[in-house]
Amino acid sequence: DMGGAAHVIGLASAIISMGLNISLTVLVPAVENSVSSSSIRPLDVVTSLNGLTTEIGNTDAEGRLILADALALAAAGRPDLIVDFATLTGAARVALGTAVPAYFCNDDALSERLTKAGREKDDPLWRMPLYEGYNDRLKSRIADLRNVPSDGGMGGAITAALYLRNFVRPGSPSCPASPGGTGGEGGGGRDYEREDEEVPWIHFDVNGADGKGWGEAQGLRAALEMIKGMQA
Repeated sequence: DMGGAAHVIGLASAIISMGLNISLTVLVPAVENSVSSSSIRPLDVVTSLNGLTTEIGNTDAEGRLILADALALAAAGRPDLIVDFATLTGAARVALGTAVPAYFCNDDALSERLTKAGREKDDPLWRMPLYEGYNDRLKSRIADLRNVPSDGGMGGAITAALYLRNFVRPGSPSCPASPGGTGGEGGGGRDYEREDEEVPWIHFDVNGADGKGWGEAQGLRAALEMIKGMQA
């Protein structure tokens, strides 16, 4: 699915065309989804860029694996903010329909700014909970994490976001610096004092359709308005 990548490229294009005074790094994880001898299989264990291992519980939940690597690479640059867009789960669409995108955020003040921007730009969106009580559902006996819960698909958008949250912490010893660098010109340069401290992060789980079969940019206008307010 290319909906998430289209959102990110569109947002970056708007930021560049407006000449906003921010340091911007754009990452688009892209792979060919085809059958081969090296394809993932159920019960495989794969190692992510930041060193965490994932047990494959469902091969159809492959998009979050490459997104996790992109988040880890972004976090290594120690930025002030990470925003990702992904056509990640059908569960988000079941919960909110096709016109309202779900988003998750690990920072309440940041979420309030995004919600305010959405109202101002008539760009509907809805915050979903990063409910930590569901973390146990992602535990594995053979790896650090599972890519899907072992007990079924209830709350699938939440468990997908919780999985991704493990990759927005900077400073992993096995993760290289991001393309933006680590501090100084070209990098965010934010100081993170604890190993478990997270980069402020917004995750959009979009479906890219308005219910009539037409593509629609969801959350993009709100994100752009919020970022405009964060200029240096």
